[in-house]
Amino acid sequence: MKNNSEMIDLIKRQGVLPLYYHDSPVISLNVLKAIHQSGIHAVEYTNRGTYAVENLIVLLKAAEKEMPGMQVGVGTIRSVADAEIFIAAGAKFLVCPLVDPSIGAVARNAGLLWVPGCMTPTEINAAASHGAGLVKIFPGNLLGPSYLKAVREIFPEIEFMPTGGVELSKDSISSWFAAGAVAVGMGSKLLESSLIQAGNYQQLTQNCLACLTFVESARRTGLIA
Repeated sequence: MKNNSEMIDLIKRQGVLPLYYHDSPVISLNVLKAIHQSGIHAVEYTNRGTYAVENLIVLLKAAEKEMPGMQVGVGTIRSVADAEIFIAAGAKFLVCPLVDPSIGAVARNAGLLWVPGCMTPTEINAAASHGAGLVKIFPGNLLGPSYLKAVREIFPEIEFMPTGGVELSKDSISSWFAAGAVAVGMGSKLLESSLIQAGNYQQLTQNCLACLTFVESARRTGLIA
């Protein structure tokens, strides 16, 4: 990706940002391949385990060789130190569960998209003031689509991606897009741990395809409305 706007456009086009972590580099890679098979080309690999950095390097090398267009970013970035480590490893964008302008500055200096997590209007305003191109509404399961709809009226210039609590269903995804989301972040509801445990990567691809269908349906409904 040449710049932040291209990365945002990619996430918006697919309408969903899958996120996951696994200790095993082999399983992590198989999950990434399953996602790529669906046509999704931006994925968040979360910093939630001992081998996150090592596994990210494996994923990035494989993506470059075997998965055209795949962009792997890193989530659960909570400090500047984390940001610097994962940027050095090659992360394509950074997603945070919080708003830390110093992390935003590190990402900006590296030419990367910074997606901070926000729960309040004050946090949303701080994120926008420090250059966030996309704001993660988190945790989505506590806030809900009605909250997003309300803050969208206050911040019409900001683009939002709710994460947490988004279900793999037409109704759930439609409700978030109707409230003003440009994409949704999805972890275990999309990439089910039972499927990963069983090595059922074909079903993971089918889940991703279903999600893309729900996103497209939500967008069509919005245009009709």
